[in-house]
Amino acid sequence: MKRTDIVQAISNSQEWDLLIIGGGASGLGTAVEAATRGYRTLLLEAVDYAKGTSSRSTKLVHGGVRYLAQGNISLVREALRERGLLKQNAPHLVHDLGFLIAAYKWWSAPFYGVGLKMYDLLAGKLNLKNSRYIGAAEALEHTPTLKRKGLKGGILYFDGQFDDSRLAISLLRTLEDHGGVALNHAPVVALHKNAAGKIDGATLRDEETGKEFRISAKVVVNATGVFVDAVRRMDEPGAKNMLSPSQGVHVVVDRKFLPGDSALMVPHTDDGRVLFAVPWHDHVVIGTTDTPIPEASLEPRALPEEVEFILKTAAQYLDPAPTRADVRSVYAGLRPLVKAAEGTDTKALSRDHVIRISDSGLITLTGGKWTTYRRMGEDTVNRAAAQAGLPEKATVTPDLHLHGWTTEALDPHWRVYGTDMGHIRTLEGAKTLLHPELPYFEAEVRWAALFEQARTVEDVLSRRLRALLLNARASSEAAGRVAQILAEELGHDAAWQVAQVTEYQALARGYQLDAPLEPENRAHSKELASQI
Repeated sequence: MKRTDIVQAISNSQEWDLLIIGGGASGLGTAVEAATRGYRTLLLEAVDYAKGTSSRSTKLVHGGVRYLAQGNISLVREALRERGLLKQNAPHLVHDLGFLIAAYKWWSAPFYGVGLKMYDLLAGKLNLKNSRYIGAAEALEHTPTLKRKGLKGGILYFDGQFDDSRLAISLLRTLEDHGGVALNHAPVVALHKNAAGKIDGATLRDEETGKEFRISAKVVVNATGVFVDAVRRMDEPGAKNMLSPSQGVHVVVDRKFLPGDSALMVPHTDDGRVLFAVPWHDHVVIGTTDTPIPEASLEPRALPEEVEFILKTAAQYLDPAPTRADVRSVYAGLRPLVKAAEGTDTKALSRDHVIRISDSGLITLTGGKWTTYRRMGEDTVNRAAAQAGLPEKATVTPDLHLHGWTTEALDPHWRVYGTDMGHIRTLEGAKTLLHPELPYFEAEVRWAALFEQARTVEDVLSRRLRALLLNARASSEAAGRVAQILAEELGHDAAWQVAQVTEYQALARGYQLDAPLEPENRAHSKELASQI
């Protein structure tokens, strides 16, 4: 459906059952849950789907080994169940991955082995594969670049891996397949209340035209991630923050630094976190950190100290180890952690999702993680339907195949599209690479514009394709051609192309180490440094 048709459908609607604000994991999950129950569902996203935290994860579908160590058994059990369901419902996006915990002390393997056996048991019949002890020789077969000196062996366990923003787009297409409506680049600028003081709708602004539309809805869900407090203050201007955001940073390097078939998991870093080195799209993602931040922003930036910490920790286990010069991209994501007592370390805050309902009826969903997005949506729609007096309907999402579902063994590059792969390969540019250092084809840009609501160069290179995270410099060089293709498909002129390329290249500099920061980012980095 064209954007003009979507806008017209929204403006012509009398009343929606659910209006969901936010197009990340929690918002899309809630929207799919609502639409598949037959409720009239509208989702509005201020920028683009998965623009924030939901495109900046460690790319894991997991139960949370660290949460098990913290004793949060219920969260781990729930996440492991959802991990299994997601693999069944989106096999084109989720696959098994082995994780090696290397043992350099005699007690390490038995110690972690006991905990991971419990991890297997909690997964029950949805377990992927059983964890097991391996010797030093087999550990090196799985991870050839592992430091050999003192290596005793290790534990190999299994979790899931996925592409986060591609899952977001699959959820968008699933929502549309079931009659839901969604629009990006359409921020909600006001909430509206009836004579009884209850929220009954909102005003959206179409960023492309500047036009505003008033929307009526029986219930409104605030699923804006780290920005939920800003929406809550549209409802209650004096509302206190419910979040303590935390920043997690990842660096991306070439596959040669982790050439085996497994990921590496460091269970206890110097700051008490876990660190992952994960093969992803023929590169390696290494992270993460946990830095409290004073306020959320759309484009958080890694601090030099965070990058140094990641590289230093990786160097304790990998030989050769990546250096700053090897980093292809660095990205930061913000965790929407629910506020705790003053002085509480963000590493100790719960990753459970939280649902709160204001006196005026605004439902706020926050917390949680990608793995449990479906359960978050189910819980939220249960509450929303009860509040709005909607007909009671059972969830169908535990067994819902997401858009693109296929069990066919596809080429690794095209797998994220599932059954859409064949359609994309019929488009112009299906054999023309965008850039010699990127794995993407021009036809993918056309598909993103025609069928995935991509409206900007950033939408394409950051989230429909993952070029910005894989190689920020190369993606910047590809921006001009992407702008040309988008202009052809969306009807824009040369001036639009120039503005898009300029804007994207400024953004991409923030993902490259040693690229100069804009003044506001320098101030932000200085403020963050004082928090560490």
